[in-house]
Amino acid sequence: MPTLRLAFGELTVTVDLRDTPTARAVLEALPFEATAQIWGEEVYFTAPLQGLVREFDARDVVELGEVAVWVEGSAIALGYGRTPVSRGDEIRLVAPVNILGRAREDLRALAAVRDGDPVRVERGD
Repeated sequence: MPTLRLAFGELTVTVDLRDTPTARAVLEALPFEATAQIWGEEVYFTAPLQGLVREFDARDVVELGEVAVWVEGSAIALGYGRTPVSRGDEIRLVAPVNILGRAREDLRALAAVRDGDPVRVERGD
């Protein structure tokens, strides 16, 4: 699978995509721009995705480095720490999400992203 490039200003995240219907749908929607939103230690943004359903392995607790798609919100989500619904030190998102892939970079760098920052999403290598 190709990679996905998420550019938050000077901060770039490269995502190694899984071979899933969700990843293929994101690739078909490229390129697009969005606006970052912050929820605890999560950055998410809406994506032009339609008709997606939760995959069999959708879950609401993700590992550091996993990049997800929140189907109901048509959003790509990058959790890097606690959110308002986390229990303990887990990275818990608002609802079960489809895992899109894994970031090559340490997602804790996303702490520098601010609500309203622009994000550009395009195909990587």
